[in-house]
Amino acid sequence: MPVSPALRAAALESKAWPFEEARKILKRVEKSGQKSVLFETGYGPSGLPHIGTFGEVARTTMVRRSFELMSDLPTRLICFSDDMDGMRKIPENVPDRKALEPYLQMPLTKVPNPFGGNYESFGHHNNAMLRRFLDTYKFDYEFASATDYYTSGRFDDTLIKALEKYDDIMAVMLPTLGEERQATYSPFLPISPTSGRVLYVPMKDVNAKQGTITFAGEDGADVTLDVRGGRTKLQWKPDFGMRWAALDVDFEMFGKDHQTNAPIYDRICEILGKPAPEHYVYELFLDESGQKISKSKGNGLTIDEWLTYADTESLALYMYNRPREAKKLYFDVIPRAVDEYAQFLAAYPKQAEAKDKLMNPVWHIHGGHPPQPESGNVTFALLLNLTTVANTEDKAVMWAFLKRYMPELSPETHPRLDKLVGFAIRYFQDFVKPAKKYKLADDSEAKALADLAEALGKLPEGSSPEEIQKIVYDVGRREPYTTTQKDGTVGVAQGWFNMLYQVLLGEERGPRFGSFVALYGIANTRALIEKALKGQLAQE
Repeated sequence: MPVSPALRAAALESKAWPFEEARKILKRVEKSGQKSVLFETGYGPSGLPHIGTFGEVARTTMVRRSFELMSDLPTRLICFSDDMDGMRKIPENVPDRKALEPYLQMPLTKVPNPFGGNYESFGHHNNAMLRRFLDTYKFDYEFASATDYYTSGRFDDTLIKALEKYDDIMAVMLPTLGEERQATYSPFLPISPTSGRVLYVPMKDVNAKQGTITFAGEDGADVTLDVRGGRTKLQWKPDFGMRWAALDVDFEMFGKDHQTNAPIYDRICEILGKPAPEHYVYELFLDESGQKISKSKGNGLTIDEWLTYADTESLALYMYNRPREAKKLYFDVIPRAVDEYAQFLAAYPKQAEAKDKLMNPVWHIHGGHPPQPESGNVTFALLLNLTTVANTEDKAVMWAFLKRYMPELSPETHPRLDKLVGFAIRYFQDFVKPAKKYKLADDSEAKALADLAEALGKLPEGSSPEEIQKIVYDVGRREPYTTTQKDGTVGVAQGWFNMLYQVLLGEERGPRFGSFVALYGIANTRALIEKALKGQLAQE
């Protein structure tokens, strides 16, 4: 689609991180004079796609869309599967693990599929899961298989170049290895002609003119093997650089655990005659205890778990925000991400200037075409508190409150809100309800609550959240909740609201209280206060 000059000019100046990365690519292509741009992400198919896979493809797509706003050059995104790697250990989550033991060190596309079905191998099964995963989230990508690229000859010319530069590659790799590993290391891994296994063996001879390597086979006899046609593959660090060189990759991002190896990848790519791509290193996610998330440990959140309690857009926002900061990824971060996404989406139509739109995360989440926000101001935090006091798992009950609050709301006119209602019910049942702990009001708190109930009783049902919030402030303007503002006026300290949340909702924090009362109803709120004063909430 045509790009307006104002929007392109704003993109060239924007401080949003995807634009900063895209400008590096733009500078690169202007220098090279190339006619297209290739983005790449990598995937290790020894396991199923996970939340990190989503993050890497989503973030790379954000950079790609930012580049497309700056340049008319065509772009492609390749999602590359390293499915020719040998199976070094048997995954914990497969059925009949013993049946896979004979296939250790076999390429993943030669290991039988333990999950059954019509897939040719374990690698093919996991590749299909990756494609289904990416298609579910409507990513625009091309799938690439290492097995296909090696066996079809796509890498042959670069592999011959690697043979020609064998000593140079070894000079890069050997200083990074221990003494024992140095004695046996080779960047080439032959695929055994007899067993089919990926062999980690030293080379006896390297013949670039013939395109062959010679090594001791599994029976001890020398084997000479052509490196082309899928008969060999490269060790993973040289493979990174070789792939960049063979495909002319312009951009790839990866986690901080690759950072120390990035100069190795770059140097090997350059040895093979191509400039290293631009790359972006992101921080890894942490669990609730601050430990690095690990697939083998199973700590942190899976993408299915996130999407049980919130939508894809909130997850994309979490991926967009501060990718170079270590962030905890566990259930407590979900409600805030949901509400932040809604805030950014609501702000987007009001942002008249292009530079402000491009700084809004929803531009990047939706590739420059965010949807129209729904009307109403019902936050996820508010829905969670409503679920608390409504004590229901029935969406219809929740909608009865919502429609009384704003009659124009309905599941048909507000489909995102309807989804959030379902998410809130599940989140409350699984996380909020088990941790709920009501505080018993002391004498002064009980007096304040009784005064609040009386003051609310003077308001008609249907009063606005602002009218209700004023009453809440007026009643709370008492010791020990008063605070003096900079202009000398007496305000209300956060402790007043904390007390309301702890006594009435059994939580430390909550939504704007006037909005909660407007949604739940004045009469219902007064009844809730009465139950709290009788100690009935604390007994539940």
